[in-house]
Amino acid sequence: MSQIAVPCVLMRGGTSKGPYFKLSDVPADRAELERFLLAVLGSPDERQIDGVGGADWLTSKAAMVGPSDRPDADLDYLFGQVIINEARVDFAPNCGNLTSGVGPFAIEAGMIEAGDPETRVRIFNINTNANIEAVIKTPGGKVTYDGDTAIDGVPGTAAPVELFFKDLVGTKTGKLMPTGNPIDLIEGVEVSCFDAAVPMIIARANDMGLTGYETPDEINERQNFFEKLECIRIAGSHMMGMGDPTGSVVPKFCIVSAARHGGAINARYMVPHTCHRTFPLVGGQCLAAACITDRTVLEGLAQVSDAHRQTLAIEHPVGRLETLIEFDGNRAHPNVKGIGFVRTARRLMEGRVFVPA
Repeated sequence: MSQIAVPCVLMRGGTSKGPYFKLSDVPADRAELERFLLAVLGSPDERQIDGVGGADWLTSKAAMVGPSDRPDADLDYLFGQVIINEARVDFAPNCGNLTSGVGPFAIEAGMIEAGDPETRVRIFNINTNANIEAVIKTPGGKVTYDGDTAIDGVPGTAAPVELFFKDLVGTKTGKLMPTGNPIDLIEGVEVSCFDAAVPMIIARANDMGLTGYETPDEINERQNFFEKLECIRIAGSHMMGMGDPTGSVVPKFCIVSAARHGGAINARYMVPHTCHRTFPLVGGQCLAAACITDRTVLEGLAQVSDAHRQTLAIEHPVGRLETLIEFDGNRAHPNVKGIGFVRTARRLMEGRVFVPA
């Protein structure tokens, strides 16, 4: 078998991990890029034994980064979610966690010049047409990964990466509430359909036959839960104007319950046919927007205020996701200006990855 070698950096971004490539080093054609990423990660195969994928949703993904020609961005960034058991890559959503590695990767690749003691990087996410500002610690004009910031789901501490996501409302549907309603009844279940960073259908856990405090493994054993979820997801996707979602991971699905540890809300995020081990940033953005909106399924569950800038904590299976949201207008029809997080990242390995020619 003849093979080609492609430069690659393996990085942890937030609670995810994957290979980072220069956009100039990967195929521009989306179908060819899909075949390339499947070979790199080793899909379709539940162990991804013939690639660098980790056989887990959080480690079966990739980032492609390059200089941007846009006046409002320094970098263009394309994300790919490589499906483990299918010969398919989903380019519809972004990964907020991998976004935290984009700035460090680009600085160390020489795409942008580092400042001192920090560097502000303007990132355009190709998947969602969203603008993101990242603040990277660069003392002496070099990226540092050393720091005292801890995030739930990652052992140890590292340098903080501040992310502020803009232009995130209606990334796929053009509306914060695509159906026009704060609550819809689908398959006998009250749900709220939102589109902020990622389209998502939100239901109360007890309306889906769960408490909301189950572990991901306990949820993954409930086949009847996922069968019911998929019926709701298909109907909801059509109501959101997105058509048939078969073969796509969007819209996502989330169940919520009251927080138990001082947070604003407790939640479990489906991807969509298994439960996420933590809680992704894109899901956090969408859920935060829903939390500050009146008369949704979160009414009476979410502990939030009327403040137009507030931090709310989403409790998830391994801790909390601290989420900063800014909006104006009223809570019946909020105008979400941006949502921010603090993440960490680390460069793990660099070299070349080999794929069949």
